Amino acid sequence: MGRQPGFFDADARLAALSAAGDPLERLRAVVDFELFRPDLEAAIARGDRSRGGRPPYDAVLMFRILVLQTLYTLSDDQTEYQLRDRLSFMRFAGLALHDAVPDAKTIWLFREQLTRTGALSRLFERFDALLRERGYLAMGGQIVDATVVQARRPHLSKDEKQTIREGGIPSGWSKARTRQVDRDGRWTIKRGRKAPPPEGVQRQAAAEIAVPMFGYKNHIGIDRAHGFIRRFTVTHAARHDGSQLTAVLDPANTASDVWADTAYRGQANLAVLAKRGLVAQFQRAKPRGRPMPPHIARGNATRARVRSRVEHVFAATKVRMGLVVRTIGLARATAKITLANLAYNLTRLAWWQCRGAPA
Repeated sequence: MGRQPGFFDADARLAALSAAGDPLERLRAVVDFELFRPDLEAAIARGDRSRGGRPPYDAVLMFRILVLQTLYTLSDDQTEYQLRDRLSFMRFAGLALHDAVPDAKTIWLFREQLTRTGALSRLFERFDALLRERGYLAMGGQIVDATVVQARRPHLSKDEKQTIREGGIPSGWSKARTRQVDRDGRWTIKRGRKAPPPEGVQRQAAAEIAVPMFGYKNHIGIDRAHGFIRRFTVTHAARHDGSQLTAVLDPANTASDVWADTAYRGQANLAVLAKRGLVAQFQRAKPRGRPMPPHIARGNATRARVRSRVEHVFAATKVRMGLVVRTIGLARATAKITLANLAYNLTRLAWWQCRGAPA
């Protein structure tokens, strides 16, 4: 015969989660989310309560829910379900067992309000200011790069694609069709090479792999010392990486070195860095039709040991968080990617705090 649930059963479960090392509890202990309340309250339109009605959910509570959704790649419906199902999620959000859980529509509406008011970029800037206050200054130089964030692929004819590229709407499209097709995202080609064969296997010329991808690009700049994202911008996927260099350079970085791959090595970018007193630590491309000179290969290897740190950021957002864009349009894609960048910085701060004081 089953035992009747006791009053302290939930507390015992939460204590067991804490003893096992709940990462969400550690994150909430490190980050005071009340920091974001002024920007959240300013962005959220509150209705006239004089005629009664259900009181709105707390803005900070809703923002913590968006952080959960980003960290665990959840849809709005799955976020609602997991908040009801998981004690660790409830504790992080600030919900008790008897509290009402925001439904999927409420979560969508809250995120949509933040998107329309541009509040997410202000939240990112406010947290960056907190990092500086805590001693995590942008130091050691900066590393810039970009990655493609895939979105839902539209199925269009050649003529429809051309019309959209020119900024128009194909003739014959209904209002529903116009809303359901992402006209801001673009196609690009992701190039790479096959992995080299193992020892003892006959080597052949490395075949280049070209993978078509549709979506947006997350252009970021991180500081070398602490690995926080300091600047970022979002464009469609076909935008050249090097064209966004000035948008991701952090003028507050205390060092002058800037690391980047060969896509950023252009005369215009080099001139910008020279004008700002910055030193370009850019990779050099292999000469066409000739082998790579040994001195260039050695220089690339030395720079790659620093530049590769930015790949850890992309691995965290795209692999661990599973970052993809399921929405329509650049504005919502920017909101999704901004939340991912902010969530990465939140977890990065928790990691640093576990290690001790900033360098």
